[in-house]
Amino acid sequence: MTRPRHDAGQAFPIYLTVVAGLLFLALAYLAVGQAAVNRGGAQTAADAAALAAAQETRDQLFDLWRANVDDPGSWQAIFDGAGARDFCGRADQLAARNDATTVRCAFEPPLSYVVDTRADKSVGDSVVPGTENVHATAHARAVIEPLCTPPEDVPEPPGPPGPPGTGTPSPGAGSASPGEGADPPEDAPLPPLTCEDKVWHPEPDDTTELPGPEDLFDVHLADSPANDR
Repeated sequence: MTRPRHDAGQAFPIYLTVVAGLLFLALAYLAVGQAAVNRGGAQTAADAAALAAAQETRDQLFDLWRANVDDPGSWQAIFDGAGARDFCGRADQLAARNDATTVRCAFEPPLSYVVDTRADKSVGDSVVPGTENVHATAHARAVIEPLCTPPEDVPEPPGPPGPPGTGTPSPGAGSASPGEGADPPEDAPLPPLTCEDKVWHPEPDDTTELPGPEDLFDVHLADSPANDR
């Protein structure tokens, strides 16, 4: 038995409605996917920016330690971040390389960077209203963790580490009392430095036996706070 022709004509608008609905859903999913891609790009930029700034500070602290390697009393202060510099400018560079802008960069004590980025490109035009003006944002935190433990019997210096190459506390820090913070005899060997499972025996005149920046400090991303965007 054949179906009347008028029944087929009535079904055609239904087919059009279903197809239109499926097309709308496909475009909506496309917009969601593009938003996810932008969000991932912004996160990559934030992670790279925070890590780059932290690595610059790590290398700077390593240079400070090497300059004061003949003053064991200053080692702990350096590992704690004394004399560390802010390298948020480096974070800006890495964010730009990943098509994003640094909205905020903060060097926070004791040794960490917090970076917020915003993707340069918007989600773009889509069936979802307003997406052409939406830019993905992301948050990252990088931590510089000291890995070394100086000997406990080394006296602390009377002030923070001095400028590179001096091996002495900063001017104005005061004078050490006899037996406190005094430099060891020139012929006395430097104490060993334990960094995780490795023990180093620094020799100021032999830089090949000195640990590297990655031996003194670990740089890694920390878990994002609950209010991350």
